[in-house]
Amino acid sequence: MESAERTVNDVFRNRVEKYGDRLAIEKKLKGVWHGASWNEYYERARATGLGLYYLGIRKGDMVALLSENRLEWLYSDMGIMGIGGVLIPVYPTLVAEEIEYILNNSESRIIISENKNQLTKILEIADKCPKLEKIVVMEDGDADRSNPKVISFNELMELGRKQQEADRNLFEKLAADVGPDDLATLVYTSGTTGLPKGAMISHGNIFWVVQSLDAIRPHFASDTDCTVPFLPLSHVFERIAGHFYGMYCGITASYAESIDTLLADFEERRPTMILAVPRVCEKVYQKIMAQVQEQSAFKQRVFYWGQKVGSRISRRREMHRRIPFWLKLKYRIAYAMIFKKLQDKLGGRVTWMTASGAPTAEEIIRFFNAAGITVIQGYGMTETTAPATMQSLADYRIGTTGKPIPGEDIKIADDGEILIKGGNVIRGYWKLPDETKDAFTPDGYFMSGDIGMFDDEGNLLITDRKKDLIITSGGKNVAPQKIENLFKSDPLFTQFIVIGEKRKYLTGLCNINIEEAARIAKAEGIAFGDPAGLLDDQKFLSVVQRHVDERNSHLARYEGIKQFRIIKTEFSQNGGELTPSLKVKRKVVQEKYRDLIEEMYAKEAADGLFEKK
Repeated sequence: MESAERTVNDVFRNRVEKYGDRLAIEKKLKGVWHGASWNEYYERARATGLGLYYLGIRKGDMVALLSENRLEWLYSDMGIMGIGGVLIPVYPTLVAEEIEYILNNSESRIIISENKNQLTKILEIADKCPKLEKIVVMEDGDADRSNPKVISFNELMELGRKQQEADRNLFEKLAADVGPDDLATLVYTSGTTGLPKGAMISHGNIFWVVQSLDAIRPHFASDTDCTVPFLPLSHVFERIAGHFYGMYCGITASYAESIDTLLADFEERRPTMILAVPRVCEKVYQKIMAQVQEQSAFKQRVFYWGQKVGSRISRRREMHRRIPFWLKLKYRIAYAMIFKKLQDKLGGRVTWMTASGAPTAEEIIRFFNAAGITVIQGYGMTETTAPATMQSLADYRIGTTGKPIPGEDIKIADDGEILIKGGNVIRGYWKLPDETKDAFTPDGYFMSGDIGMFDDEGNLLITDRKKDLIITSGGKNVAPQKIENLFKSDPLFTQFIVIGEKRKYLTGLCNINIEEAARIAKAEGIAFGDPAGLLDDQKFLSVVQRHVDERNSHLARYEGIKQFRIIKTEFSQNGGELTPSLKVKRKVVQEKYRDLIEEMYAKEAADGLFEKK
């Protein structure tokens, strides 16, 4: 750590002095990379912050930000924090009514939006937001000059540069005036139920996490590393563990154009590490497994042999056991024939990647590990400013989320709930004193709502969400995520949601991988035109039942899926079923597809009519 660093503002200034004209950040837009050196990054962030200062933003004032990942996002983040303002990240997928709620609840005075599409949503609700004074638009040509509230991002920076000329050291003085106890950002929880709550994250929370991650050995990153971020900066994980920790380490960040261009961006910029969530790992794995099924029988046998060898290597590395010469030799062959292709698809230099935020099937993790990409798992949430536990590159146990990060105090309540205390835990929820009080134990531990336990080595295992735990009418406690991960390791299922609270048996709602469905139909000799039509084909549905039966064979009798229904439209953020971090909103799914669920339990209800009272 550089001397006298207390906040990310201090880190930013020191890294700019250290790295100067070296590339700091870049973003691909419409196929072209646009970048900024550390000096340019600082100048543009300062111009943004002082432009907001010129418009009247002062320490503690709220500024909202509605955009996909862009360089302007980063300039705004560091500029707002630099003048002591409070940034409110807003997911660009939110509809106008949701944006209205966040703007009014946070009392945001200015909102920075990406383009015409986002501006349209804001203008739709602007009159209902009495505190909103200005709307800044990143795309210069999309700024509506006829509206006095609207200015472009370039105009904002020009105002800041004029402010800089008037007072050469103003930005540095304002940044130095920000202390660890000052509020840095309000991050609204994605809200699987009810209205979103604004988690109050201080400068001290952020810096505590950054220092704690840096204390883990071996280091996750150094200033020779580079990454290609693609998760939204609006989410606390990418912003804290990627943006702020990356800045602390001095890495170069090349922001991907989109999820659709991700593999091309990886091959072009060749990252050394990747921050990902389990759903991304699952999709990559499912795609590879689907491709394997299209190969000849001989090539399939070779693949599964290599996968078995890779899994044995992965287990030995995990347990720090010696790898025999004969196994090393087999692995070299397997790596050259199978795993090198995966590594090359990711740019050829990735040494580790994360799969944090939800449980991930062990076979998927071992597959990546066998390719020489150590999959690091951790556990945390918005309320812990991202991580609370983390595996290290030298000490990890697959199936766990690692040990508490340095300085973190975690204990397990009598009912199994994970309780957390540390410098990363938020002070509470904005304007919600009762909810804040209810979120903490009398002795100050944050109640996570997750169920877990520690293994003999001190690694935390997450067994389920406290509220997601299914209790059947027969009194069986069922952890749905375990079953769902088992089904999602089959390439046929892209999503699988277990239903069964207070029911006699478990059922499931699923999305089907249409490409895999078409491949299977061809192999089974099932005629079809549009592959989507297979979801109504009885012969194909019999095949799906076989896949369900095969997955059930790995489960206890009471955990088996007795019936299922296919949801023909993929779960999505726009459909309301997924959060921005791609987690399923269970209650939304159950409410949206209530009729299908009741249909699966119609026989149970009919049987109940004849039960003895």
